[in-house]
Amino acid sequence: MTNDFASNPFAVESTLSYGLPDFRRIREEHFLPAFEAGVAAHLAEIDAITANPAAADFGNTIDALERAGQLLYRTSVVFFNGTGSHATEGIQALEKEIAPRLAAHEDNIYLNGELYGRVQTVDRAGLDAESERLLEEYLKAFRRAGAQLDGTAQQRLRDINAELSELSTRFSQDVLRDTNDSALLLESREELAGLSGDDIASAASAATDAGHSGKYLLTLILPTAQPALASLTNRDTRRRLFEASISRGSRDNDANVLGTATRMAQLRAEKAVLLGYDTHADYATDDQTAPSLEAITAMLARLAPAAVRNARAEADALAEVAGFELEPWDWSFYSEKVRRDKYSVDSAALRPYFELERVLQDGVFYAANRLYGLTFTERTDLVGYHPEVRVWEVFNADGSGLGLFLGDYYTRSTKNGGAWMNPLVEQSGLLGRQSVVVNNLNISKPPAGEPTLLSYDEVVTCFHEFGHALHGLFSNVRYPRLSGTNVPRDFVEYPSQVNEMWILWPEVVANYAKHYATGEALDQDVIAKLEAAQLWGEGFATTEYLGAALLDLAWHSLPAGTEVSDPLAFEADALARAGVDLPLVPPRYRTGYFKHIFAGGYSAGYYSYIWSEVLDADTVEWFKTSGGLSRDNGNHFRESLLSRGNSQDPLQSFRDFRGRDAELQPLLKRRGLD
Repeated sequence: MTNDFASNPFAVESTLSYGLPDFRRIREEHFLPAFEAGVAAHLAEIDAITANPAAADFGNTIDALERAGQLLYRTSVVFFNGTGSHATEGIQALEKEIAPRLAAHEDNIYLNGELYGRVQTVDRAGLDAESERLLEEYLKAFRRAGAQLDGTAQQRLRDINAELSELSTRFSQDVLRDTNDSALLLESREELAGLSGDDIASAASAATDAGHSGKYLLTLILPTAQPALASLTNRDTRRRLFEASISRGSRDNDANVLGTATRMAQLRAEKAVLLGYDTHADYATDDQTAPSLEAITAMLARLAPAAVRNARAEADALAEVAGFELEPWDWSFYSEKVRRDKYSVDSAALRPYFELERVLQDGVFYAANRLYGLTFTERTDLVGYHPEVRVWEVFNADGSGLGLFLGDYYTRSTKNGGAWMNPLVEQSGLLGRQSVVVNNLNISKPPAGEPTLLSYDEVVTCFHEFGHALHGLFSNVRYPRLSGTNVPRDFVEYPSQVNEMWILWPEVVANYAKHYATGEALDQDVIAKLEAAQLWGEGFATTEYLGAALLDLAWHSLPAGTEVSDPLAFEADALARAGVDLPLVPPRYRTGYFKHIFAGGYSAGYYSYIWSEVLDADTVEWFKTSGGLSRDNGNHFRESLLSRGNSQDPLQSFRDFRGRDAELQPLLKRRGLD
């Protein structure tokens, strides 16, 4: 280590609580030297493993692999958290430079024949179940990376991986830029009629921040549906907002987002064939909990007709209420009207009861306390990667420290749309680490001094993302590769979806749903109406979701060598062939802004949300019939499933928790598909 690098904050492990990265010291200029030193150190550690004259055993090969690369790891987790949550121009420029180099580094490890040979010859005798699992995961990773291929095929894989890395970065950055550029700038307050005073104030503040003082800016979230569409009474404003959302990535501009997506699909198809698969979808689903691609497509095909029937019935009801032929930008507005008229649920009137601090402290944290005994102490002495990030220390029921939870709740121009969880430190008994996790949301920030009032959907997102956080915090495994949320993609959404069940649980909602100004509790009748209204809109919600999931599979089921000259025509044809081409219900994500699959690790995997929901719905039934919100139930869920990570087959963890395999019926009932 050079003297210059010794002062780099990544050079040694952080001495802060739980190894929280020292964000007070970290600057953009620290990343590149840390990446370069981290790659060099990791390769030296790999060379030491392969050069070991002793016969390969678990300790000198697999255990050593788990210990290797720590400098690169701690640099990467901070940097790639930043590319999603605070992607400054400097970070974006560095991402373009470093991403292909990291892809090449990964190839240098998993296409290393000597290393693969050692892993293959590790003696399994005497291994415990978790060590056996880890060895199998390494063998699978080498095979799926192409370690068994000849030199020519491996070189082509390297070229494909390098180009895919560059394209993924380009797609992400172009979509972020286009989403910011597509925000709807309005001249007058009248154009915002129907929005709450808080929303109008946020739009005015956003316009001022963007250099348009005196105007109003409606920023976009990543999915097609924009929250303001439910409230805007000005139909032309609704149209303009909808068109701004749905045209992202497909307009004539400098960034050819559709071309990037098409090229990525072609390269993934070619890579799949090199690795012995018919399509990328076959490759991507081969290591998931779903038994096969055929099982996935069969499930989606079973759900689609019922979802579309429900969506058409909802459309008929909405047209009757509207009194004219609907357009897509009318759906949310009239759906909300039905919710008010038929179920007496006024979403706008709910917002004063969903103030962010109360939702967090008296809702999300309260449910975790009642269920798991957790307590939370805000650590104002610790800082995050942005001034808006807050840090809490999380304690077990016995007072022992569990880890750190960071919350980054507000939207900003440098943050990707949507919501997600990232680890900053992953739990590992081998390395003596506990978890540090981040939740990111995109809530519009109110003017200074005003409360942050959430929509009901944003409340759902708070609970959902905290479910991911719990999955990471509760991890109790030995090996970092098997820790926390490092589970198959079609299992990872399951714990987060389960955590949504506590939103309207009587004890929980009574504790947090209080008027921000008066402290008045949300009326029990309103809560009952919210529950009664939950099935309304499921036709739309399921159809828009299935549209995205089936579009994903269409892109990634292309045979190698297929040319797609018109991506939008391909998209339209894919939706039509799947039977989900309803003009009034566009897919949740269109190709031009489908970051999950072109820049987020979910290629041929967007189906996983509803696949996980099978487990989730069955789990909710178990909680309801087993006593609900109790410490015994929480401890059982934590110990049998949430703490296990990928240390065993996740479906075995589900069986340990539930006592059997999951059943589909609870999901069908929940979504009105039964």
